[in-house]
Amino acid sequence: MRIPGKRIKRIKLIQSEKYVVAVEIEMVIPDEDTSEPCLESEVVEFLKQVKLHAENGDVAWLTQHGKVYEAKEAA
Repeated sequence: MRIPGKRIKRIKLIQSEKYVVAVEIEMVIPDEDTSEPCLESEVVEFLKQVKLHAENGDVAWLTQHGKVYEAKEAA
């Protein structure tokens, strides 16, 4: 079910131990409460999938959905 309201695009950073993934998501400013943007359930599920793929090191999947940054060990 879609929440009625204004839709805005934002970049969300998802962090795992080895990767940070920047993905573009859609947030909603609900008509009933304009105090804060919120996420629809589909977006929350997508973010969970991104986190899972980042934890599993699935760089091929991650690069199809966002920009991937890899952590490097300090010298």
